[in-house]
Amino acid sequence: MNRPTRFYSNRQEKAVAKTVGGKQTSNSGATPFKKGDVTTADWLIECKTSTTEKASFSIKRDWLDKNREEAFAMNKDYNALCFDFGDNGERYYVIDEKTFKEVMTWTQHS
Repeated sequence: MNRPTRFYSNRQEKAVAKTVGGKQTSNSGATPFKKGDVTTADWLIECKTSTTEKASFSIKRDWLDKNREEAFAMNKDYNALCFDFGDNGERYYVIDEKTFKEVMTWTQHS
């Protein structure tokens, strides 16, 4: 059954919000003050999915740049890009090296 792209995006955003204990942004962040797809107290997460199962997924630099700028504008400490391969399976998160190093220090002190 062919469903609109928004169906798949909405499903992914709800799942990500539940996983990270965040909130799904209304209208996928297309408002003047709330951006991104999912927010927590510290994070802005942009979600990308495919409507069909794929073996590869291309990440656009513009997505990362825009998400970083929007996180800064919303006073969020961190930002990430979440993607999947359209299979409603495992999701992956892309973060920059600075954030990765910070996460590494969190795990080293555990």
